[in-house]
Amino acid sequence: MRGFWLRLSAILAKEFVQMRRDRITFSMMLGVPVMQLILFGYAINNDPKRLDAALLALGQDHYTRAVVSALEVSGYYRFVARPRTDADAEALIQGGDVAFLVIIPADFGARVDRGDKPQMLVEADATDPAAASNAIGALGDLAGRALLREQGRELAAAQDQDQALQIIVHRRYNPDGISQYFIVPGLLGVILQMTMMMMTSVALTREIERGTMENLLAMPATSFEIMLGKVLPFFIVGAVQVAVILSAAYFLFTVPFVGSMGFLLSGVLVFVFQMVLLGYAFSTLARSQMQALQLTFFFFLPSVLMSGFMFPFRGMPEWAQFVGNLLPMTHFLRVVRAIMLKGANFHEIGQEFATLALYVPLFATLALLRFRRTLD
Repeated sequence: MRGFWLRLSAILAKEFVQMRRDRITFSMMLGVPVMQLILFGYAINNDPKRLDAALLALGQDHYTRAVVSALEVSGYYRFVARPRTDADAEALIQGGDVAFLVIIPADFGARVDRGDKPQMLVEADATDPAAASNAIGALGDLAGRALLREQGRELAAAQDQDQALQIIVHRRYNPDGISQYFIVPGLLGVILQMTMMMMTSVALTREIERGTMENLLAMPATSFEIMLGKVLPFFIVGAVQVAVILSAAYFLFTVPFVGSMGFLLSGVLVFVFQMVLLGYAFSTLARSQMQALQLTFFFFLPSVLMSGFMFPFRGMPEWAQFVGNLLPMTHFLRVVRAIMLKGANFHEIGQEFATLALYVPLFATLALLRFRRTLD
């Protein structure tokens, strides 16, 4: 019995030493649970509040001010822009700067005083149906009660709020609230990131584990040439995946392709190239295939949760939105959804496209700096 405990303690000591040496695996064991707790506990919110909105108020009467104030106090709306013309307002919602456009006509106050039923128009960016649904649902009650209160009829609010105000809601870009229109373009980014990073993350570590890394280093090739040789085959595989996913989106899920196909493909291919470069950079950081896959998962998890793919991006707190804006997939999803559903051009999403393209030299530089010409 004493020999059993001696042998077991020796094996345990050896495993703890090995765990201490494998710092990446040990960090993943602690880092992934902590990340999940923080993201699901603080960052994820299915009832987004303080959504960016634009106000086009053609009148300045006290009824208009009361309705606007009620919308702001509710916590659902945050008026960040007050355009003066219809063209300025259209540019804001088309470019994705605001989630809602509230239009109050010039005769709003006069119709209230005459006893007519006043109207207000709300245009909602429905590319993400979940983000807009609760805010739209609360709109009629909030605005109706505010108007009755301003008229001094708050005691009759429960009976008369439906007759006090007519709200016309236009759900832009996805009027029927079809979830596939939102999910499928996002799946394009998720599938490409997962597969491209995973395949290229083991590009160098596979050579080390198979014992062929010495032959690769002995070749008269520069680090840049080795990197291109490793990532270009997977870039071609990614291009094939893009064709398959876009075909399925169009023929199976009938997702609309409103914008330019050439512009869309250029953005997608830029994303594919940066993903294979990022996977290769992980391969230069890791010492084994397992470590490379762990790094891939550690980057993949926040990309899925904080990019706006699964949960409303605007519903996250400001610190989470800041982190989300550092992730390539956040900008990729904005570019793809804007082109496919809104028909956006380069002028409208050029900043997002440029930010997406900047990751290509960044990841390439990281991979070249971390590439080792020796095995130790």
